[in-house]
Amino acid sequence: MKQARLLLAAAALTLAFAAPAQTRPAPKVLRYAFEVAETSFDPAKINDLYSRTLTPHIFEAPYKYDHLARPVKIKPLTADGMPQHSADFRTWTVKIQPGIYFADDPAFKGQRRELVAQDYVYAIKRFADPANKSPVWTGVNEERFVGLAELRQQALDQKKPFDYDREIDGLRALDRYTVQFKVEEPRPRFIETLAASDLLGAVAREVVEFYGDQIDGHPVGTGPFKLVQWRRSSFIALERNPGYRELLYDAEPAADDAEGQALLARFKGRRLPLIDRVEISIIEEEQPRWLSFVNGESDFAYRVGYQFVSTAMPNGKVAPNLAKKGVRGYRVIEPASNSMFFNMEDATVGGYTPERIALRRAIALGMDAVTEINHAYSGQGVVANSPLLPFTTGYDPQYKSEFSEYNPPRAKALLDMYGYVDRDGDGWRDMPDGSPLVLRLATQSNARDRKISEVMKKNMDALGIRVSFNIAQWPENLKAARAGKLPMWSVGGYAAAPDGQGSLARYHSKQIGGQNMARFKLPAFDAVYERIQVLPDGPERLALFDQAKKLAVAYMPYKFKLNRLSVDMAQGWVVGYRRPVFWQEWWHYVDIDDSKRAAANPG
Repeated sequence: MKQARLLLAAAALTLAFAAPAQTRPAPKVLRYAFEVAETSFDPAKINDLYSRTLTPHIFEAPYKYDHLARPVKIKPLTADGMPQHSADFRTWTVKIQPGIYFADDPAFKGQRRELVAQDYVYAIKRFADPANKSPVWTGVNEERFVGLAELRQQALDQKKPFDYDREIDGLRALDRYTVQFKVEEPRPRFIETLAASDLLGAVAREVVEFYGDQIDGHPVGTGPFKLVQWRRSSFIALERNPGYRELLYDAEPAADDAEGQALLARFKGRRLPLIDRVEISIIEEEQPRWLSFVNGESDFAYRVGYQFVSTAMPNGKVAPNLAKKGVRGYRVIEPASNSMFFNMEDATVGGYTPERIALRRAIALGMDAVTEINHAYSGQGVVANSPLLPFTTGYDPQYKSEFSEYNPPRAKALLDMYGYVDRDGDGWRDMPDGSPLVLRLATQSNARDRKISEVMKKNMDALGIRVSFNIAQWPENLKAARAGKLPMWSVGGYAAAPDGQGSLARYHSKQIGGQNMARFKLPAFDAVYERIQVLPDGPERLALFDQAKKLAVAYMPYKFKLNRLSVDMAQGWVVGYRRPVFWQEWWHYVDIDDSKRAAANPG
């Protein structure tokens, strides 16, 4: 064998002199910027959009959304077929495809590590482990896996490490490739949970144990990419997973979906991922982020900064100077909203007594959402009327509520009626007990948040209410909000699945510390929410969504301001982009045509 290798080497050397050496094609690289920094690569420790855009490119759930199907369609990813469920939707059984492997990693000690059913059991148990302090434990617990909450409570009560080896009925590997989920209550839409690769992708236990408290920066999954470089809050690079199985581009766009059909015709049968590397820079300010795209340093602009939308796509068309370069624009309605929460435990804006409810409703009535949309979002949004998001169950674009009402006279009348008047003659309203009324809002330092704060201050000045703004980085504000330390904060929300119930989780008392940043507790709302969970789709369930919307307005723990419109833009050499609806994984479906890149950037 050694002699044969030497002969082959000699032959190769001879050929090198006889003919030009073949060169490998340059790697195809997608470069773009996030407006907000990631928090972690560990699915059990994240809940922000940006981290959840990274993780589904590394980890894989049993199911996925068809990339081109509209309306959305769920299909197998690592699963071998669709799930089987009991008639009462309490038992779900999934077969996993044999022969799927995790990306190579030192944790596996040189052995290929096959994906097995137990990896999904372990991944879900990690959310329950108190040591992980998972921000989405409350959401995972809403699935009511039989025995999981008790297993967590045992670790808390005994002050011992979480017992991953203890079997529970709710999460079981029936054999090497079969996983079974049992829940205490019917979950007719449980398959949507099984399609959440960003959070519920398979995790190998030996990787977590190998890296310990460094697991945040060592994600190892079965997905199309792997992490190769990370400078926290600055730069991220993922590369093609060389051991990724043969997965071919395929989809089922509607027959009348011209764009989807064209993409399918172009890419069908090609092996995924289509590109080799993705580089993400964190650029919080809109101007440098936009300039990096205009100058060709970024290949893609996800959510063009609002102050540049009119420059990028005047009247809904790509600007001529950009169109000449081959730039394409995509104007999309997002299943997203922006809202401001009131901490219901705060001494100023919290509480359930009539005067505190009146204060929150007066503040909301005094907030000019139209001006905020125009000033801070360049008109890219519509005034929100409910917590429910476009494209999700229960959303009605014709529904109107107090959320969208801007009525300063009514706001002042409410404040006067409930004793929020100027008692000391300094020109500012006071609390009913005579102490100063000061709203304390958390915010960030970027240009858009400054504009939001400008509108808020002007609106509250008109009501005679003082406002204090506390500036911090977005991840710091997120951490403080979950801990109940922020009195008020404006934050975005994005639907992760077609069912509108996810948007209502922010009102559910069992999700305080997670989705419920307002720390809202109302038994009447909890009862509606929990009934929505167990009912199949139909008129009775839709009627409960209407009840939930009315309670949301009546108590006003959140002031919903706008549903977002966004503009994405791609350089001419980025081929095949289509904005997903609910899911975030799309990098492996786009291609880079470097001949077009070279033509656009000669020399």
